[in-house]
Amino acid sequence: MHKIFWGILALWLIAFPSAAKQIAIVIDDVGNHKRDLQLLELPGQLSFSILPHTPYSQQFAFMASRANKELLLHIPMQSLQEKALGPGALTLDMNKWQLQSTLGHALATLPQVKGVNNHMGSALTQYVQPMKWTMEVLKKRGLFFLDSRTTEHTQAQTVANLYGVENIGRHIFLDNEPTFAALTQQLEALKARADSEQFAIAIAHPYPQTVAFLKTALLELVAQGYELVPISQLVESKYIQLAERQQHQADFLIPTSD
Repeated sequence: MHKIFWGILALWLIAFPSAAKQIAIVIDDVGNHKRDLQLLELPGQLSFSILPHTPYSQQFAFMASRANKELLLHIPMQSLQEKALGPGALTLDMNKWQLQSTLGHALATLPQVKGVNNHMGSALTQYVQPMKWTMEVLKKRGLFFLDSRTTEHTQAQTVANLYGVENIGRHIFLDNEPTFAALTQQLEALKARADSEQFAIAIAHPYPQTVAFLKTALLELVAQGYELVPISQLVESKYIQLAERQQHQADFLIPTSD
């Protein structure tokens, strides 16, 4: 019955694609501060990525689930700058058992999550072996991976494809510079991406300046004809479109009796 439902949904989406250009915004670094709970008051279908083992991770996940908000695990990964990673971090000196048990423990504390994305990780995501171990865990649990793309040399999506883990990559960081002018500029870049590709993915952070900006900007986005969607919806759309293209290719290659 489940397969029939998704088959019908896939055909419906192909036949009647959404007219609105779709934008997913993921708020990273959630869980360290009590003020993070107020993120749930932001309008629209945002996704939230929670740092594991943080003071407000459990409370936020509980409240977000009750509010039907989508959650990811924001797993810390070693960076090139050797920044402090916080609890639950995956590092290059770990063996397979250490990395997978650390990731598994973090996931066990947040059973509500649909996917995982990397916190920092400019070092770890460059290496195939730790990415293989990561994707083995995600494959077993049926979770997708959002590559935060903190390095242009990331191997995460390549390895995810190898292991059959659904994945997608970030396009825009909204608030590397959390000023009104910079936020406005990055939002315009996000909209331009959605205009050209029919979808776009942004990552933002729970800075007070970002939250204040989004309270108005999200409403304006919808008024301008963009559709705010959970990140998982864009992941599903990606694989529906891939399946459609593969089917078209297969149909083209089928020999006829003429």
